[in-house]
Amino acid sequence: MAHNPVNHPARPVYRAIAGLIGLYLVLFGIIGVIQNAGENLFANDDNTVLGQGVNLGGSVLSVLLGVVILAATGLGRNIDVRVNKPLGYVIMALGLAELAVLRTQANLLDWSIATVIVTMLLGVTLLTVAMYSSVGSEDEAEASRSARLVL
Repeated sequence: MAHNPVNHPARPVYRAIAGLIGLYLVLFGIIGVIQNAGENLFANDDNTVLGQGVNLGGSVLSVLLGVVILAATGLGRNIDVRVNKPLGYVIMALGLAELAVLRTQANLLDWSIATVIVTMLLGVTLLTVAMYSSVGSEDEAEASRSARLVL
């Protein structure tokens, strides 16, 4: 049995945080698309959006991730948990991959260190939110509580 709580009392707060993450990604991406309009998709021209480096490709990716997170959060009923948990890992892996190629020509998304830091924070926050947003019946919640007490 997983050690993630079911029907956590702060579940609405965690879902709101997931919604804010999705909203931030969408707004960041839209501003990036507007600022990088007419540029190559993977240009390395040091454009910044909200203090973070990004190009048109990174902006489009941000919008797509944000829309998926917002849709999953809006649907709820553990769909958000099933979507946000793997997306949290993917976002953190993307941040690590971009950190590895930050000062090379392989920096396809034209990220800066600020973008990597924000991405890693968003990924770990999304993963945490997913771990505490699970809903279930009262029997499942009681089983989850009793499993945590048997340590």
